[in-house]
Amino acid sequence: MNRGEFMRADYINLVNTHIIPIEFTYHAPETIEEALKLLREYQGQAMVIAGGTDLIVDMKLRRKEPKHIISLGRIRELDYIIEEDSGIRIGAATKLRSIEKSRIVYERFEALHLAVKSIASIQVRNMGTLVGNICNASPAADSAPPLLIYEAIVTAQNLEGARKILMKDFFTGPGKTCLRNDEIVTEIFIPYPPRDSTSSFLKISRVGMDLAKVNIALLLKFNSNVVEDFRIALGAVAPTPLRILRAEEYLKHKPVNEENLRKVEEIVSEEIKPITDVRSTEWYRREVSKALVRDALNIAVNKVMRK
Repeated sequence: MNRGEFMRADYINLVNTHIIPIEFTYHAPETIEEALKLLREYQGQAMVIAGGTDLIVDMKLRRKEPKHIISLGRIRELDYIIEEDSGIRIGAATKLRSIEKSRIVYERFEALHLAVKSIASIQVRNMGTLVGNICNASPAADSAPPLLIYEAIVTAQNLEGARKILMKDFFTGPGKTCLRNDEIVTEIFIPYPPRDSTSSFLKISRVGMDLAKVNIALLLKFNSNVVEDFRIALGAVAPTPLRILRAEEYLKHKPVNEENLRKVEEIVSEEIKPITDVRSTEWYRREVSKALVRDALNIAVNKVMRK
């Protein structure tokens, strides 16, 4: 291959050259208002960046070619984890590593703690953000199933004001969300889970730092072996992260026994819509989902028994 062939744009489009082969203007606002004004000014041509662990890769591969990058890195008011009476608020610029090390997340939101801890490497978690992880809208996003079972609420803001979005309504397709072109997600609110409940998170991937073939989060509360509350969500098995409501309704007010476990596995297998891609096959995802349901339920039950 000669130099001219190497430099052809179509070749660069196919290979990660470890450079960003497009021209763009970088903006570093210091307030939310300034960021929103820039987003409105360059609407349709701009993308927001926090840690950049997803967007920069996409730009290197020319999957995304924004003409303007608006960074949230200097907006200090977006970097926080705040405990309130009913839950916690996590700012859009809060790093995954800060969430991983948070005492309140570890103690009250174990599934989220485990999910964040499973994302890539410490170096990536020192750069990436929780809000960035969901705004990238990968069906395999590790943080999505925990946020679904905890019934998180996203705050999206534009120059006219803010609106609240339920986590279950946030994802609309692979790489797509319900955000408008002039909106920035400023925080995620996560209500405390029911008292005496427990949660778990599991993930299957090709290697430890890879995206999930399948991931799962569930929340369980039971009394005298009868389920009082049950929530379950899976990722990488449908166009969006998926909460399995039919399985939840089935297991509530029933004992945790072999027959009911089998039925929940069956329902999950019927409700998911996996595909075959470079990471796994449709058949494998469907089969391993059933195994992960059983494993995650057993982990949750054992946690409750130890309390």
